[in-house]
Amino acid sequence: MSNHTLAAIEAARGNPVYASDGEKIGSVEEIFYDEQTNQAEWVGIGTGFFGTKRVLVPTAHADLRDDGLYVPYDKQHVQDSPDVDSDEIDESLERELYAYYGLQASTQRSETVLPEGDLDRGVSAPDSPGDTTDGSMVTRSEEELQVGTREQEAGRARLRKWVETEPVQMDVDLQRETARVTRERVDQPVSDAEIGEEEIEVELREEQPVVQKQAVAKERVGLEKDVETERQTVTDEVRKERVDVDGDAA
Repeated sequence: MSNHTLAAIEAARGNPVYASDGEKIGSVEEIFYDEQTNQAEWVGIGTGFFGTKRVLVPTAHADLRDDGLYVPYDKQHVQDSPDVDSDEIDESLERELYAYYGLQASTQRSETVLPEGDLDRGVSAPDSPGDTTDGSMVTRSEEELQVGTREQEAGRARLRKWVETEPVQMDVDLQRETARVTRERVDQPVSDAEIGEEEIEVELREEQPVVQKQAVAKERVGLEKDVETERQTVTDEVRKERVDVDGDAA
């Protein structure tokens, strides 16, 4: 990943991370870098349900593309890496991670690697009090307050679906056949008429309600994250060197 600028790596926050076979592992949540070299060395990835588990993958040999970050490891290998609960990686944990990914740790690394946005990020120390460039000049230095930011978990939101049962009623119109006697007057002679008994039977039918159930999608419910910005005032103390002139100087 050395062919990418630090700004490009920082811009990858939120982008998907893909394994060597193209399967998505999670998304870039944090970027860890060496405070002495100011080089990005680890990427924190949110995996699992709602990204609740954080794992680290080295930036070495990673490929940053337009559609995301590609790492040369399979998804299960990355997800089984040592858990990282802290926002700071000590030397012991870093060596464990390097060994897990089969990489050789550099001998010029600092003892700790800080997440992006921590204080003292790549800031050169001012000249010590009293430093001089020659015998007739004194360099006056002062401290300046620098404030960065870093991300940490502030809470969780979970979307859960369950099933409840409630009674429902629905009216339905049912038809039922009934018998009705009709009479038609006939006044004419008939031939070969037989006087006797006769019986007629008519089948009567009716409708009965038939209940069926069908699952119907009614609503799609999801979770989205919004970003709110609030201003806080950070108070600290800074030191300033002062210069006094004694003697015959004008």
